[in-house]
Formats: sequence, C-alpha cells, structure tokens
Amino acid sequence: MPRKIDQDPTGSNCPPDHVSDVAAREDTARLSRRAFIKGAGAAAAVASLIGVPAAAATSPSPESGEAAGAGVLERIGPGAREIELRINGVARQVTIEPRVTLLEALRGPLGLTGAKLVCDRGACGACTVHLDGAPVNACMMLAIDARGHEVITIEGLGTPGRMHPVQRAFVEADALQCGFCTPGMVMAVTAALAANPAPTLDEVKHAVSGNICRCGTYPHVFKAALAAAAKARSLKPTEGA
Repeated sequence: MPRKIDQDPTGSNCPPDHVSDVAAREDTARLSRRAFIKGAGAAAAVASLIGVPAAAATSPSPESGEAAGAGVLERIGPGAREIELRINGVARQVTIEPRVTLLEALRGPLGLTGAKLVCDRGACGACTVHLDGAPVNACMMLAIDARGHEVITIEGLGTPGRMHPVQRAFVEADALQCGFCTPGMVMAVTAALAANPAPTLDEVKHAVSGNICRCGTYPHVFKAALAAAAKARSLKPTEGA
C-alpha cells in the first residue's frame, strides 16, 4: 500500500520534512532581505549625518582606477561656508549655512532690506527679486542656489535721486500705502515691462497676480504700470531717426 503523504496547508502534496526545509529557506530569505534593508537604511542615515551622499559609501575610490568625483554631489554643510553671490552687479562674499534662504542672506549679512519678509512661504510676493531678469520669491530660494546667477534687488533698480521709471510711476500714481508690498510690486512690474513693453491691463494684472497688497492699492499699481510702459514707449527713439 502506498505511503500516505501529509497534505500541506498550502495545497501541495509534499513530505513533512520537505515542507519544513522549504519554510526554513523562505525564513532565511526573508531575514536576509530584512537585514539588507535595515543595513541600507542605517548607512543612509549615517551618510546624511556626516554630509556624504549615500551613494558615495559604495562608489569606487580614486585608487580603484575610476574617475574621482564622477557623479558625486557637491558636499555642502552642515556648517557655514563662504560663497560668492553677484548682487546688483557686484560680487559679494557671504558666509552662511546651506539652509539660509536668499532673502535671509540679503536682509542679514548683505544688509539689503528692500525685499520684505512677510509670508515667508512664497505666497505674497513682497520679497520679489530678479534672478537673471526673471522675478522670483527670494524666501523660497536657497542662497547657495543663487550662485552663478545675477541677482537684482530693489536697491539695484534705482536710487532716491535717480529712480527707475517704474519707481517714479509708482510715486506719481500714489501706488503705495504701508509700503511692505511695494518693492515686490515694483520688481514684478519691471520684469513684466522688460518682457512686454506694451502690456494690456489684463496682462499687468496677471504680472502682479502673485503680489498681495493688503492695503488694496491695486488700481493705482495698474495705473502706474501702464503709465510707465507708455512713457518708456514715448521716449524710445523712432526707427530711422
């Protein structure tokens, strides 16, 4: 009479000894995977603490014959370091931690307080500056990411004795009250007119849609922007003159 084989709970007809061997191998495989994952997580945690990219722990060393530094991220932080920023046409040296935003660097060690700290989350536009001619929220950008770019702040746009046409138009149109939003508004309008010298009212509204004025001077802002654009066109030399 044939030997009766115990029925495996999974539905396979395997001898008990064979079933236990398979289960043991599966447990070993699970433990190996778990150990690998835990080990990889621990390595990543240690790498983050010492400021080394996780991949660097397993990347070839220079002595291995591979090209040194290939594909390895720049090591920055956690302490302060000196960087160079080009602000209003001048190269400025500043020592900051990597976590410092461009706005904090401008208002702190660089002493340029024209860009205002209001919402600190990129929602109000009071900290607007130009990065290579484009308007950006300085509170949402790390200062180290501004390296190699041209940053223009409201201080670099004009002076009280020689105002930029947009600044002058804001004064003439009485387009400010408390003044906290004004630098950002001026920077946004200036960038918009540089890209589009003849904007419509709707285009002006769109250009400053990211700038909040809690005093409600929007109609005067729109008036100032359109006036500055019209004056710039009237002063532009005609073709063939």
